[in-house]
Amino acid sequence: MIDEKHLDSIRLSSTPVGQRFVATLILSPNYHLFQRVDIRLENPERIPRDETVIFAMNHTDRYNYWPFQYRLWRLRYPFTTVWAKGKYYRNRIVGKILDACNVIPVPSMGYLVEEFYRERFGRKIGPEEYRAVKDWIDGRADAAVSTAKLGSEAAALFTRGVIEHLKDYHQLLMEKVAELSTKAVREWNLNLIIFPEGTRSLRLGTGRTGLAQIALYSGKKVVPVGCNNSDRVYRGHSPFAKSGTITYRVGEPLSVEGRLKEFRITEPFKLFSRESQQKYRDQFEGVTQVVMDSLNELLDARHRRPENG
Repeated sequence: MIDEKHLDSIRLSSTPVGQRFVATLILSPNYHLFQRVDIRLENPERIPRDETVIFAMNHTDRYNYWPFQYRLWRLRYPFTTVWAKGKYYRNRIVGKILDACNVIPVPSMGYLVEEFYRERFGRKIGPEEYRAVKDWIDGRADAAVSTAKLGSEAAALFTRGVIEHLKDYHQLLMEKVAELSTKAVREWNLNLIIFPEGTRSLRLGTGRTGLAQIALYSGKKVVPVGCNNSDRVYRGHSPFAKSGTITYRVGEPLSVEGRLKEFRITEPFKLFSRESQQKYRDQFEGVTQVVMDSLNELLDARHRRPENG
């Protein structure tokens, strides 16, 4: 489980052994020997070499950031760290590999609900009960309505006190994620890759505000990167690519001195805290909208958000 202990144990590296191992012994033979993968990086000059940045990328498939990392490595850009869902760490071996590859796990509230239930009962929570608990946490339903949809075991487990505990614990974990992320770009000479949608989607979806918060807090530039056609190279769950062409279009960097200036926050604030998210909601959502609009322009038609999106 992704908890305080796990996040405190993460040691990001400016030259991660795991990434170099994967690039040399897995990706290079896969892309050039066993298959023919053409990785095209358009407008690479827009990626600064003298400072670290936050890459905002759409998330078409499970592995669409690998070819991008590989291309940056071949061009001798700084290494990267990337946000990944906490659920991928349920397999201990996979978790160890991700840690070695400079990945920052991001435990969602939904992940905590599932793990809390699994730890208590030794099985996965059912979809209806999960939705009832999440609606309660997210304020889409009150306690009485949500509790009525739970079975006896879940109702006894998810009390009002437990719900508040989960909220507080999630905030604590996200503060640690924020600390790792800001140190990565400020102290460890790492570029940070974030999927602002927070989930995989063939078409660009709605952005969440996590990236915006990190950008405004750290002052780092956001570089939008449109990933095109990776889903046709990485098909399904297999980590091995098929032959094909992947195109990464790099957009103009977005900075708090430029296009994001109107959203700049000039006083200290606590990342991912409920207070900050309420107080600076307009700024966080404003940056997110600019980033998502910029990202959409870099995508092929099949990846762009729907016209009504």
